[in-house]
Amino acid sequence: MSYARLTGVSIRLAKCSLAMDRRDESAFTRVFNALLPGDDGRDVPSDPGHEIQLLMPLCGPPPGRYHGIIMARVIRILGIDPGLRRTGWGVIEADGNRLIYVACGSAQTDDAMSLAARLVTLHDALVRVVDEFQPDEAAVEATFVNKDAAATLKLGQARGVAMVVPAKAGVTIAEYAPNLVKKAIVGAGHCDKAQIRMMLGVLLPKANPGSHDAADALAVAITHAHYRQSAALRAVAR
Repeated sequence: MSYARLTGVSIRLAKCSLAMDRRDESAFTRVFNALLPGDDGRDVPSDPGHEIQLLMPLCGPPPGRYHGIIMARVIRILGIDPGLRRTGWGVIEADGNRLIYVACGSAQTDDAMSLAARLVTLHDALVRVVDEFQPDEAAVEATFVNKDAAATLKLGQARGVAMVVPAKAGVTIAEYAPNLVKKAIVGAGHCDKAQIRMMLGVLLPKANPGSHDAADALAVAITHAHYRQSAALRAVAR
């Protein structure tokens, strides 16, 4: 093949690659069909109507696999640390392996109020969070059962509210045990809140949670970012 012909093929291949990068299949077709007979290095008839038939395309994905280029979508995650006195919430975005801090805070109730009124307060606060930040997925810390049965029951009721609000908005919810959250953040299943806050400063440098509850909620969201594919598989298996 002559140098001039080889140069022409290189130029056309570059245009072909650019067309695929821009996801313009029609442009790819036009460029590909513009290749002159014999430009692929094979001897072909000199028929002007002859079309080049290659075993594999010169650029782009293998045929029959998929069409176009699949781009990873940024996932917005709402983490919730439920509690009757204070319920922490944290919002992050997962862009591949990169974590982006969005916001965090906590909803606090008055001990002097009735149980029903306190649950309504938590409900309304979480509704505002979901409406404002529009999460794609949510994660809630599982109930920690302690020796105080009454406290455990109240925590379970607050946790029920924390799960109902995103579920009613159509957001998928995952649950994570406290020890798993600690292990995902610090690397050990047993650690104190100070260690969690220190690691949050590494994983989310822009985050400055105003309470331990908000920090724990961000930790739950980060845990979900790490385990969300496994959680989705478990949900399908059910």
